[in-house]
Amino acid sequence: MRSTKAISAVERLKTRSGNANYAAVGMPGGLFYLVERFTEGSKKLSEPLPMDEFVALVNAREPAKPRKVSKLDLAMEEQIGRSGARRAKAPEGEA
Repeated sequence: MRSTKAISAVERLKTRSGNANYAAVGMPGGLFYLVERFTEGSKKLSEPLPMDEFVALVNAREPAKPRKVSKLDLAMEEQIGRSGARRAKAPEGEA
């Protein structure tokens, strides 16, 4: 089984957290666990998990970076909100 998916998840975690000491350790049978490396050794942060569960654990470890929102995105969300408010008011006025 290829470990690219697990390693990519750890690379994203490193980017989100700013901590380059995270690493994925692969075991026989397609199991992975997360470690944090230090100069004195390493600390095991999870139990061995199948790849999909490992990726889910790593993705949930640190919050995702806030999404960049452009002025056009904000204007569109505002327009959608206004049009939704108009639709909600229309049936009440007709009744």
